[in-house]
Amino acid sequence: MAPIPIMINGLPGNVARVLATHALADDRFTIVPFSLTGPDIRDRQVDIDGFTVLLVRPEDRAAQMPALIERHGRPIVVDFTHPSAVNANAEFYCRHGLPFVMGTTGGDRAALQAAVEASSIAAVIAPNMAKQIVGFQAMLEFAADTFPGLFAGYRLRVRESHQQGKADTSGTAKAVVQAFQRLGVDFQIDQIEMERDPAVQRKVWGVPEAYLGGHGWHTYTLDSADGTVRFEFTHNVNGRDVYAHGTLDAVTYLARKVAGGAGGRVFTMIDVLRGV
Repeated sequence: MAPIPIMINGLPGNVARVLATHALADDRFTIVPFSLTGPDIRDRQVDIDGFTVLLVRPEDRAAQMPALIERHGRPIVVDFTHPSAVNANAEFYCRHGLPFVMGTTGGDRAALQAAVEASSIAAVIAPNMAKQIVGFQAMLEFAADTFPGLFAGYRLRVRESHQQGKADTSGTAKAVVQAFQRLGVDFQIDQIEMERDPAVQRKVWGVPEAYLGGHGWHTYTLDSADGTVRFEFTHNVNGRDVYAHGTLDAVTYLARKVAGGAGGRVFTMIDVLRGV
């Protein structure tokens, strides 16, 4: 089977860089040597383990993309850019017939899905690419479907800590909260406690120094109304490798769907886990 060509957008960002490192070492993929980058990036290229990727700024992409597609075909796009760019990027991919995996959180998610459904392409869109965390979310969704109102009357506290550069509230935390809402908990998204201060993360949370620049620590605490019962769910991720592994699985899944003629469809990481 020929390697799957992928375009990793968001370089030289940290998640995109880790993903590129993994993709370069994986015979299933070949990286297209250009990446859509942000407006504040001044470099024209980035080196990933000896592989040079040209960086295309937003104002240049409309002019450069047709020639790049003609030269490299229509790769699977992976987007790890910025929440403010989600919808504009997705519309760009749809317009140019580029199937994509959206790993960036934020943006108008309803508009994001609608853009794909109105297009000729397919996409994998998920707030989290870590397969094990997605599986945890799926278990909560199963509970919400099967036992609605199970935690009615319980108080919920949600704390999430990510590196200082993460601009938005964790999409995973939002999805988990929505499941707990269906389980009967009175809790709103804006009550999620975000931590982005490295000093607090180090001293209070205990995040290892080596991972202050790249981690995702979440704790969901449920207390009964009378305070006699407590449930606590925690998932702590250090580094970004787990997201890269899941993203590459999403790419292979999407490539298979595209080869089968899928268009105008949005898939999730649950679909990727199921493999159907």
